[in-house]
Amino acid sequence: NTYKGVTVQPGGPSEMYNIMSEMKAIEVAKANVGRPGMAVFGPESAISTTSRISVNLPNMGMSPTDGHDIPLMNEMKINRTGMMMQAACEISGSVIMTEALPIFGGYAGGPEETAICDVAVSIAAFVACGAHIHVDGPIHLKHGTSTTRGTLQVLAHVGTAIDRNTDLLLGSMYYVGAGPCTEMCFLENAAQAICDAASGREFSAMSASAKGSALDKTTGMEARFAGKTLQAASGMRGEDANYLLDSIVGLYEGNPTIPDGYRFQDCYDLNTLEPTNFHQEIYSLTADKLRSLGLD
Repeated sequence: NTYKGVTVQPGGPSEMYNIMSEMKAIEVAKANVGRPGMAVFGPESAISTTSRISVNLPNMGMSPTDGHDIPLMNEMKINRTGMMMQAACEISGSVIMTEALPIFGGYAGGPEETAICDVAVSIAAFVACGAHIHVDGPIHLKHGTSTTRGTLQVLAHVGTAIDRNTDLLLGSMYYVGAGPCTEMCFLENAAQAICDAASGREFSAMSASAKGSALDKTTGMEARFAGKTLQAASGMRGEDANYLLDSIVGLYEGNPTIPDGYRFQDCYDLNTLEPTNFHQEIYSLTADKLRSLGLD
């Protein structure tokens, strides 16, 4: 990634300028929608310890009531960067939001073992790392997403177990395979959103389209679609959610190729930041498909 044409180097001045640019853009976005005090979580573009901790400083972008994202390591590990961030948050009295994404099909094994690992790291995040909020989202070793049938199974069981037996605040991270402005991308977001709603999660971090690894391939429409799905699925019984999920996942899991989707600048009018007619059409057609399956 670049900042004003300069490749961002972790630990260098370019990274500091880049992270401050992110913080400024967030402040402007919140002001534009009339919610200047709305809590956010981050930072998202920082890598080094210095830049991640710097956002805690006065007038640097994040407030103590924002969720300060501390990524944990697989499986059930934390590195020095994480410990430094934890210490900085504790000293400054900031909200700690830990993040751990167990690998489905990796060292933990299949769905049962991954679910046990996920519950364990979720509890450890609060006990050992002082988390106020924890975000998980098992990632499939082969596909690199959280929206396969197996990873959604883990997500639902873990969320239900923690919701029924604790008062801990739990969220999930969305890593979908398809790129933006495609039916599959919206369907994947809908599937994970239904899991979140039915399993009692309090928070959803959506959405990393194209596996969160393709430049310019994430837009706000995926989060809007997932958010609307969460609202529609709220209060749904587990049995009904399972039936609906079986139908939705069946629509995309057999795709021989995953659509690359479109870049942000191809999905929006950059002068007005309104989604293109084509983007809105794909959104509406996918919403109609979900309605035909029983979600309204």
